[in-house]
Amino acid sequence: TPAMIESAENTLGVTLPKLLTKLLYIQNGGYTKLFKFPLTHKTSLGENYITLTELFGIVTDKSLETAQNILSSEYMTKEWGLPDSQVLLSGDGHWWITLDYRCSKDPAVTWIDTEINEEFKIACSFEEFINGLELFES
Repeated sequence: TPAMIESAENTLGVTLPKLLTKLLYIQNGGYTKLFKFPLTHKTSLGENYITLTELFGIVTDKSLETAQNILSSEYMTKEWGLPDSQVLLSGDGHWWITLDYRCSKDPAVTWIDTEINEEFKIACSFEEFINGLELFES
């Protein structure tokens, strides 16, 4: 809802990308079809792509506990030793896909692997990231 978006932006201290808010209005997070984002190099997962199997939502009801909540970004950032100014979009602690607000109020999308201390920009914007996704066919 608009109130949830406003609450999330106030809590996180950021403006979420418009495309992300449009997606959250359609479905407030959850599992996706299996998508991949092609890369020009291998990651610690051994492939030249990363996968997007879920997109975190906004859970404002404190009685509902879920790790798939962008409102958990501050806590998870501290817990896993991530750089400041990250909004977590997907991940399991060992790796993350984030909105990276360190350099701009218009975030880049970043890959962070906590296991090998690897970090790199995936896309210059959330829109570029979404537009670059491909269906993963095994």
